[in-house]
Amino acid sequence: QVQLVESGGGLVQAGGSLRLSCAASGIFASINAMGWYRQAPGKQRELVATITSDGSTDYTDSVKGRFTISRDNAKNTVYLQMNSLKPEDTAVYYCNCLARRRTLDPLYNYWGQGTQVTVSS
Repeated sequence: QVQLVESGGGLVQAGGSLRLSCAASGIFASINAMGWYRQAPGKQRELVATITSDGSTDYTDSVKGRFTISRDNAKNTVYLQMNSLKPEDTAVYYCNCLARRRTLDPLYNYWGQGTQVTVSS
């Protein structure tokens, strides 16, 4: 089982920055991709950014050039540096990872509990 614990959310003014962190713990053989999703009130959860185990990244168009995803494989931690924040970035941000509990197991999808990011105008 993999537990994901996020931190770093909060309230910030438009144009400001926040850095989210998500640490994976528990018993698992390997972690494949890690990523961040967000869900604003009344909207569906959407992908923000992903990063593979070898460092390849992908971003949704609305955050390109403003957000940077990174990971520390030794610490099983993924980060999301968010710059030039806008009110429309306000949402609950969820950490996600694909992991194998044992070497030959299939990949399972795991979620953190979410952290609130609020950007005031």
